[in-house]
Amino acid sequence: MKLWGGRFEGATDAGFEAFSGSFGVDRRLAAAEVAGTRAHVNGLARAGVLSAAEAEALRRALDQLAAAVAPGPPADAPGIEDVHTWVAERLLSLAGEAARKLQTGRSRNEQVALDLRLYLKSARPGLDAGLGGLLAALARFAEAHAEVLIPGFTHLQRAQPVSLGHHALAYAEMLLRDAGRIADAYRRMDVSPLGSGALAGSAWPTDREAAAREMGFAGVTQNSLDAVSDRDFAVELVFALSLLGVHLSRWAEDWILYSSSEFGWLKLGDAYATGSSLMPQKKNPDALELIRGRSARGIGALQALLVLLKGVPLAYNRDLQEDKALVFEALDNAVACLEIAAGVVATTEVDAAACARASGDGALLATDVADLLVAAGVDFHAAHQQVGALVAAAIAQGRALRAFTDAELRAIAPQLDPAALRSLTPATALARRDCIGGTAAGQVKTQAARVRSAAGCIREGKDLASGGVAGG
Repeated sequence: MKLWGGRFEGATDAGFEAFSGSFGVDRRLAAAEVAGTRAHVNGLARAGVLSAAEAEALRRALDQLAAAVAPGPPADAPGIEDVHTWVAERLLSLAGEAARKLQTGRSRNEQVALDLRLYLKSARPGLDAGLGGLLAALARFAEAHAEVLIPGFTHLQRAQPVSLGHHALAYAEMLLRDAGRIADAYRRMDVSPLGSGALAGSAWPTDREAAAREMGFAGVTQNSLDAVSDRDFAVELVFALSLLGVHLSRWAEDWILYSSSEFGWLKLGDAYATGSSLMPQKKNPDALELIRGRSARGIGALQALLVLLKGVPLAYNRDLQEDKALVFEALDNAVACLEIAAGVVATTEVDAAACARASGDGALLATDVADLLVAAGVDFHAAHQQVGALVAAAIAQGRALRAFTDAELRAIAPQLDPAALRSLTPATALARRDCIGGTAAGQVKTQAARVRSAAGCIREGKDLASGGVAGG
């Protein structure tokens, strides 16, 4: 059965038919196609195109189809052009001749635009569950390690001591922004194109707004030409997912480094690591490496979608058939990476002693030494110069600043109180940064509680703002 072909006399080339078929990809939209068709049936009934008996027969048939596809997409089937044909054929066998009326006032152009929106809306709970799960895992990790100190880095050079929990929460802030972008994309996606026809709208009074409400949309599209060709909603979501992938990749890179022998701060759980086929001693961070590597998929899907759309004139063109594989790949990849990342965080152990050794580097306190001089009345520029000279002398002599005599200290920094310097520790430096967003342990625990609350809101499908939790 073809939904077109009346003007054609010759048969379609078999190779082209296989090349142009999309059922292997868009069969995933079967449940959405059934839902959209049900709304169209009700619209045609309102318009008087279907009798009450015909509409009821079609609804019963759609109930059967909905139950059949609820566990998952139908199997791929040779000879089926697309998901719209698959549903149409089954409705014809289940409901009889009434099914032949369903293309009245409806085009596959609007059907596929509708189905993709419905499918992505149905996929949101899984995405939110993954985001919420990883955020909750990071919040638990941060609370448990709020008082564990590690060196913080800029330019991959040791800079100042920070809480390991604070470091974990930096990635939570990125994920909260990702959640906000995803929510924004879904808000703009939440309009129904049903009733747009092939490009010019419907000539039948089907009541588009009633159909939109029935399908759970907040409204309807406002321009039929745009409605059938718009894929901005897909690009927006894939962009948000690709940036999420970049954030997960950055996190994975840090944890790969921190779990290496050279750092030794983290010990990855066996469940998320592998060994070497040759070297018996190896424990490789494969889960993290794959998350880092799979960020390329989202970026690739985004690039491909943008290139796909850039030269397409109004309205619908067959080029748009290629969008779905890209969107599905980006969505599947993001959900899988979030799930694995949450497992990695939950099973990672911390070597507190190794962290303490690394954070004990006296040079990490150079800024705090400069602050001591500022407190003694030295302007910060001069303090910076003096402490820089102290650090240079310490490096040249292979000594710690705390080992310098009072006279040696005062020769370079006359207003520096040696006792105050020797009482300065990474822990006291951390405690001094007790401001909102700072790395003091109390602040970390407060922020971890905020992230945990946000994670709950996201998993429950609540807007972060309405839940009283703002993202970064």
